[in-house]
Amino acid sequence: MNDLIYQKVESNPRFKELVHKRSRFAWLLSIITLLLYVAFIFLIAFEPQWLGTPLYAGATITRGIPVGVGLIVISFVLTGIYVVRANGEFDRLTADIIREVKP
Repeated sequence: MNDLIYQKVESNPRFKELVHKRSRFAWLLSIITLLLYVAFIFLIAFEPQWLGTPLYAGATITRGIPVGVGLIVISFVLTGIYVVRANGEFDRLTADIIREVKP
């Protein structure tokens, strides 16, 4: 019985649409995250003096601190964006697929 349901799900065009959309979106967010982290590493490697410059005269906090914190915050934001879309569009598509294949 389960094998029949799995076959119906896999052959459903909406399932293929779901897999394609979710995969493309996950790859997009992964690439954005990777590029940001690689850019940060390159900044550390090639412009450490820029990161080590104080934010303003007499400050003990350098530019590197807000840049690093910003990178972490952006990672959380991108994760949140994925969760919102997964709980919205992707869950709706999943529910539609289940309704179509249930006996």
